[in-house]
Amino acid sequence: MIARHVPMRPLGKSDFAGLVRYISDKQDKTERLGIVQATNCQADSMPAVIAEVLATQRLNTRAEGDKTFHLLVSFRPGEKPAADVLKAIEERICAGLGYGDHQRVSAVHHDTDNLHIHIAINKIHPTRNTMHDPFQSYRTLGELCQVLERDYGLEVDNHQSRRKIAEGRAADMEQHTGIESLVGWIRRECLDDIKGAQSWSELHQVMRENGLELRQRANGFVIGAGDGTMVKASTVARDLSGPKLEARLGAFEPSAEQAVRVKARREYRKRPVRSRVNTVELYARYQEEQGMLTAARGEAWEKARGRKDRQIEAAKRANKRRRSAIKLMGGTRFARKLLYAQAHKALRAEIQSINRQYRKERAALYERHKRQTWVDWLKQQALNGDGQALVALRAREAAQGLKGDTIKGEGDVLAGHTPVTDNITRKGTIIFRAGATAVRDDGEKLQVRQATGQAVEDALRMAVARYGNRITVTGTAAFKAQAILSAVSAELPITFSDPGLERRRQTLLSSCQEKQHDRSERSRSVRGRTDRCGAGRSRPGAASNKRSSGAWRTTNGGSPGVGAGASAGVQATIAKPDIGRIGQVPPPQGRNRLRTLSGLGVVRLAGGGDVLLPCDVPRGMEQPGAKPDTALRRGVSGPGARVTAEHRAAVASYISERESKRLKGFDIPKHFRYNGELGEFSHAGIRTVDGQVLALLKRDDQVFVLPIEGATAKRLKRAKIGDPVTVDGKGFVKRKPKGRFR
Repeated sequence: MIARHVPMRPLGKSDFAGLVRYISDKQDKTERLGIVQATNCQADSMPAVIAEVLATQRLNTRAEGDKTFHLLVSFRPGEKPAADVLKAIEERICAGLGYGDHQRVSAVHHDTDNLHIHIAINKIHPTRNTMHDPFQSYRTLGELCQVLERDYGLEVDNHQSRRKIAEGRAADMEQHTGIESLVGWIRRECLDDIKGAQSWSELHQVMRENGLELRQRANGFVIGAGDGTMVKASTVARDLSGPKLEARLGAFEPSAEQAVRVKARREYRKRPVRSRVNTVELYARYQEEQGMLTAARGEAWEKARGRKDRQIEAAKRANKRRRSAIKLMGGTRFARKLLYAQAHKALRAEIQSINRQYRKERAALYERHKRQTWVDWLKQQALNGDGQALVALRAREAAQGLKGDTIKGEGDVLAGHTPVTDNITRKGTIIFRAGATAVRDDGEKLQVRQATGQAVEDALRMAVARYGNRITVTGTAAFKAQAILSAVSAELPITFSDPGLERRRQTLLSSCQEKQHDRSERSRSVRGRTDRCGAGRSRPGAASNKRSSGAWRTTNGGSPGVGAGASAGVQATIAKPDIGRIGQVPPPQGRNRLRTLSGLGVVRLAGGGDVLLPCDVPRGMEQPGAKPDTALRRGVSGPGARVTAEHRAAVASYISERESKRLKGFDIPKHFRYNGELGEFSHAGIRTVDGQVLALLKRDDQVFVLPIEGATAKRLKRAKIGDPVTVDGKGFVKRKPKGRFR
């Protein structure tokens, strides 16, 4: 477990509202957001909680520092602590930092390879109105993590960093962007040669051979690369600090101007970190697309700047004409001076409005043409269906396989297996929905986050479709037992690679088959006896003698049936055999009454056929299909409709096509998959993708894509673009009626 303080950016300092909106946003991912809760707040809704915290922060007018503390708690891959454990960890960490009584909002996220908690803490005390900022919080967090790992049985992490801040930042950059840093490149390629130099001339020669240059700066040295990137020599290695180099090589001797220029054997370039696959072509595509984005952004900025300059010039010309008109009007000197002041004030307000509009437009252009890091670009390409990008993500040294309760196939990946993707992590793990749960796929194994019966069955079916029939199950004993039970109950054609698991599966399967065989034999026996009893009803005397002998009883365990004594002409048919006890069978005149009709298994009406009573009707007869599970996904509009795999594939295909064009500079709003948002939208059109009809619902600058039925599509075709429509809790799309006017 790792806990760290994430400092705010200077421009967004104390933005508690923005931080809470970020950590509580689903981002159109059904698997991103877990439990969200507010602590030490009186409000009962998230907007009210934000308003309450901001009001508390405004009560402190003296503090000039950041009033919001962003804490991130991350767990090792495969660790899935229970909800009560997560709550206890949050409370103990906040109390250890001195924020036990402070207002805070926490959110659990599942959309990455590591389960993590974001905690937004208000540094201002709710009653004293003083700001608390823990001194060297990283030390306190390291000690707390060690204690919590021991108390809750979590995997142990290293909480004592031996690297300098600059070294840690270089490593973080490589992990985040996927691009090799200068510090990492020098350490991997030429650090041993640099340390082996025995004089300043040899050291300068080694630097030139590797395309580097050593310069003296202040009290130490810096190493520069050919592209202008520089790094402190002591950051690369402590042996390269100024005092240690001078103690080993003597007083510093700069590189001679007339030194022989040798061709560098290798040079530092910003390239992807070493990978197990060749990414040259992918990286070339990445650089080309980023260059196009930069060029498109510069062109758009130039047009926006030109529009702003023209608007300002027009405003100045209009002001000049206004001043000329004031001059021609005449009047007193005081009146003209007052009119000139009003004209100047109007000009200044108009120029300020133009500049504000330009800044908003520039921010929107920057967001639209925002450059992506190498890893983020690979992730986006993988989401769009690029298999090479997905392989490159999984081949990074930072990528690790799934741990914990996993299901793995022995064979190769079968063709045609394309599940609907919910998200892809930065390590190449695909997260997609399977029934009511989420399944993770790292290319070799499948992992179920909530190992319920239906979830494990869905994962086993996916493993069969992906790898074949030979399956390997790893994890806890409970998970293995659930996998065996799911495989047997669903009658999946699989074989476990573990001999012990396979023996247990075969034993359980044989037991179930025997029970099913016994049930079928009993049912055939009952049908045969029923037929014989039905044939004997043509001889009332014989039937009466059989019933009086006490050799049979009804399904309710000896309850009397309805016989010939009832005037309605109803006769009882025996359902189960049993040897009656002495004194348990009533006399003929006391049997077969109408008041005990509900206790019979099969009833025959005079002149009619046999009828099954409700107690013997199997549940599957009136429930032939599985009930829709809408706990995590809503059905499409229309009564009784459900979101199918074809619907999800069509929505994903359309959103991917829109996003690819938007990233290339087209003026297209952000598209999202509809996931239960209620309220009023504006109609943005209807699209047909792969035979599926999709409705476009626009709200603000966002467009939600919702699959609909034919009847709903016909109703929406009569609506105009921009007409208001509403979506209720069941996913029904309705046109909002227009008002009437006289």
